[in-house]
Amino acid sequence: MNLVIRKAKIIDPKSPFHNQTVDVKITNGVVDAIGNSVSNDANYQEFQHEGLHLSQGWFDTSVSLGEPGFEDRETIANGLIVAAKSGFTGIALQPNSHPIIDNQSQVLFVKQKAADTATNLYPIGALTKNSEGKDLAELYDMKNAGAVAFGDYGKSLSNANLLKIGLQYVQDFDGLVIAFAQDENIKGNGVVNEGVVSTRLGLKGIPNLAEELIIARNLFLLEYTGGKLHIPTVSTAKSVALIKEAKAKGLSVTCSVAVHHLVLTDEKLDGFDTRYKVSPPLRTESDRQALLAGVLDNTIDCITSDHNPIDIEHKKMEFDLAKNGTIGLESTFGALLTVLSLEKIVEKLTFGSSILNIEKQPIDINSKANLSLFEVDSNWTFSKVSILSKSKNSAFLGQPMRGKALGIYNNGKLVLS
Repeated sequence: MNLVIRKAKIIDPKSPFHNQTVDVKITNGVVDAIGNSVSNDANYQEFQHEGLHLSQGWFDTSVSLGEPGFEDRETIANGLIVAAKSGFTGIALQPNSHPIIDNQSQVLFVKQKAADTATNLYPIGALTKNSEGKDLAELYDMKNAGAVAFGDYGKSLSNANLLKIGLQYVQDFDGLVIAFAQDENIKGNGVVNEGVVSTRLGLKGIPNLAEELIIARNLFLLEYTGGKLHIPTVSTAKSVALIKEAKAKGLSVTCSVAVHHLVLTDEKLDGFDTRYKVSPPLRTESDRQALLAGVLDNTIDCITSDHNPIDIEHKKMEFDLAKNGTIGLESTFGALLTVLSLEKIVEKLTFGSSILNIEKQPIDINSKANLSLFEVDSNWTFSKVSILSKSKNSAFLGQPMRGKALGIYNNGKLVLS
C-alpha cells in the first residue's frame, strides 16, 4: 500500500534525517519523499499519531512460535501479527517445534507459512538432529533452503568436539553457530538462580558457574576453530566479562540479552509464580546492572524478547515441574524504555539483523521502507489486555511500562497495534 506518514521523528543515526520530525511518503514499498510538508496529490492513505517516532525495523533474534506441533501455544500466522503490532519487522524463528526444524523440508515449511506477511520470518535450523546433541543436522541443505543460523534452542551442547566440528563445517558457507550456554551437570535439578532468594524459598539453585563455564569453553573452541559464534541470552556479570575479553582478542563472537534479564531479578520469585521461571534464570541485581553496562559499552550486541509461548497446562503447576519461558514481544519496547535510553534501545533492537547478515537500509529517499512506528511518552502498566499472543505466560504482567510500539510498515503493508 502507498502511505504518507505525518510528523514523525526519525531515530536512525545512519539516516541524514536522524532526529528530525518530518513527513515520509512511501510508494510501492519505497520511500520516495521526506520533508517538512510532503504533498499527497495521489491521495495516499495517511497515518499520524501524537509523538510519533520512526526507526529502521526492529529485529528479534530469538522467537519461538510453536507451529508446527504446538499450535495451541502459538501459530506462525498469529505470531507474526503479534510481532508486527509489537514493532518488529523481522524475527528469527527458533527450531523448537515438533518436529524440530532440523532439515530442508522443515525450513521450507515455516518459510511458506510466513509468505506474504508484513513481518519477515527467518528460520534458525537446529545444529544437531532433533536437537539431541548427538549428530550434526543437515546444515548446508538448511542454509540453501533459507536458514540463517544453526542452534539447539535452550540446550547446551555437552559434546565439545561436536561444537568444534560444527564451527569448522559452517565456515565453508559463512554460517553462524548459536550456542546456548548452561552446563547440565552443574545445573542439576536447579530451577532458579542460586543465591539468597533460592535459599529463602527452598528452591534448588542454578549457579552462575553453569553458564560461565560453558561460555569459557565455547570461546576457547572458537579461538581454536575460527568461524562465527553467537551466544544467546547471557545472564551473568562474568559472562559479559568473558565475552568482552574474547572480543578484545578479535574473535568473531556476538551475544544477546533477554529483556527480562535487563528489567527483572530473582526477587520476583517470592510468590512462586511460574511466569518468572525462565532459562537462564532471573539473576541478582548486580548481574542485572552488569548486563545493562554490557549493553551500554556494546559488549552485548543485541536485545531479544526470547519470546517463548507456553500453554497454561505447563505453566500453572508446581514450580519445579513448570516449563521455562515467557512471552515477550508485546512488552519488549515498553519495558526497555524504563531502563535504557531510546537511541540505545533502537540500536540494540535493530542490530540483530546484521548478526544474521540480513541487509537493511537507513531511512532515506529511495530506500526500502522497513519501519517500526512507536511513541515514547506514555506511562502505563502491562496487563492481560496488553497480551496479543495465544499463550498468556508473560513475566511482565503488572510491570510499569513507558512508551508503546504502534506497529510497522514493511513489505508494502501497514500493521497497527
